[in-house]
Amino acid sequence: MGERRRGEGVGVVARDVEAYRKAAHEMVDFVADYYQTLQDGKGPLSPDGPLPVISAVEPGYLAKVLPAEAPEKGETFDAIMRDVEEKILPGITHWQSPNFFAYFPANSSYPGMIADMLCSAFNVIGFSWVNSPACTELETIVIDWLAKLVGMPDCFLSNKKGGGVIQGTASEAVAVALLSARLRSLRAAAEGKGLTYDLLLEKGVPGEEDNSMKLVAYCCDQAHSSIKKACMIAGVRMIRSIPGRAETNFEFDAVALEQAIEADIQAGLIPFFISATIGTTSSGACDDITRIGGVAKKYNVWLHVDSAYAGPAAVCEEYRGVFAGRELCDSFNFNAHKWMLTNFDCSVLWVQNRTHLLDALSITPEYMRNKASESGLVVDYRDWQIPLGRRFRALKLWFVMRSFGAEGIRQHIQDGIELARYFEEELKKDGRFEIPVPRSFGLVCFRLKGKGNEANQALLDAVNATKKTFIIHTALEGKTTLRFAAGGVMSEKEHVDNVLSLLKDSAASIV
Repeated sequence: MGERRRGEGVGVVARDVEAYRKAAHEMVDFVADYYQTLQDGKGPLSPDGPLPVISAVEPGYLAKVLPAEAPEKGETFDAIMRDVEEKILPGITHWQSPNFFAYFPANSSYPGMIADMLCSAFNVIGFSWVNSPACTELETIVIDWLAKLVGMPDCFLSNKKGGGVIQGTASEAVAVALLSARLRSLRAAAEGKGLTYDLLLEKGVPGEEDNSMKLVAYCCDQAHSSIKKACMIAGVRMIRSIPGRAETNFEFDAVALEQAIEADIQAGLIPFFISATIGTTSSGACDDITRIGGVAKKYNVWLHVDSAYAGPAAVCEEYRGVFAGRELCDSFNFNAHKWMLTNFDCSVLWVQNRTHLLDALSITPEYMRNKASESGLVVDYRDWQIPLGRRFRALKLWFVMRSFGAEGIRQHIQDGIELARYFEEELKKDGRFEIPVPRSFGLVCFRLKGKGNEANQALLDAVNATKKTFIIHTALEGKTTLRFAAGGVMSEKEHVDNVLSLLKDSAASIV
């Protein structure tokens, strides 16, 4: 590390506001130095060259250098920050590095970080409107802003039957959607028998198997694993995973979906939930929402659309066509914390009819009753999520949207896509590589032409072993396939050239 200067003379930061003021200034300097070091390739935290993108530590390294018990007396800020630099930083994989192209982008931005400071300072627990009216009302406003920015149909706005809410992750969003769909279907099944479905007691139809055991969910085999986890949480035992095929770019097959639904109805089962994807994790496949939505409407099955990665691209008019059919879905989700400059966590879920969500998740013990909530004039977002407590996450989205503006957000999306396009074109010029599926937004899938899984894994390992970049792999029809995901805030053409050079040099020793 470079010459230390952080935290000197600050002392113990516990309840002393002036010590906090000085430490906070020092922390801002540390964060600025960290980002400068990432962006410039060297700097105050690494004067001799770039920080390794992937941490090189071994499992269990930290327990060997930290005490086994908490300190009895408070320690100085200086001592804590010394350990941050010397013990924590070596164990960090630098997601904000311009040379990080693994998984999907996990954008951080200065406005988002500043807003997160404010969120932590206020530290409101905004489960009810009365707890902090600004926390609730700002969320409603900025989610409507965002809905309009990405061209969501009007039925998802808060002044209609629908509305939006910030969840922690897309996994939470799909769980909320699935629970809402579950209640809607079970209630309909009970009412079809002239009965009233009791949510709390889970009563089925007398003399018959519990209807909850007959529920069936559907997705493509390319869908995110969180859908299966949501089924596990909700006690849904049957999920049909429809295979995606290479000849259709691994998209959800609407014909196969309808055939599966028909077969399940004939078997006396209850189709209740479909999850489609715009921008799958493996290959960026974009399902045809209009066709899938037509099937969902025909059989009155809840349609959830997971666009955790690609959703922010809808800010650009030229990509809106991929998102056609959103008016047919019951819920739609994307992560602003992936590709929209908003620090983790900020996953936005919209529903077309909030009544189903509220019916599935609302519960009001006596100690939460208050006049504002019972007036029906306010929103209590605790009823829109699984946890009770919630942070003031809307501040981050508000700061980001105001600081960058719609124009700046569009430019960020377009820049990431352009870098991916450049990477794809340069790779195509090298006859040793093949691109098995079309580039999807900022994601390019590729592999060594004519080589098996072992060779492609060796290529991945060789590139990542340099610590100069980070990419990951997936499997498409059993074939090891490497992924390059552009969209980092600081990534530029020179960083893409760095990855290309590493790939070509490493390929030379394998091919």
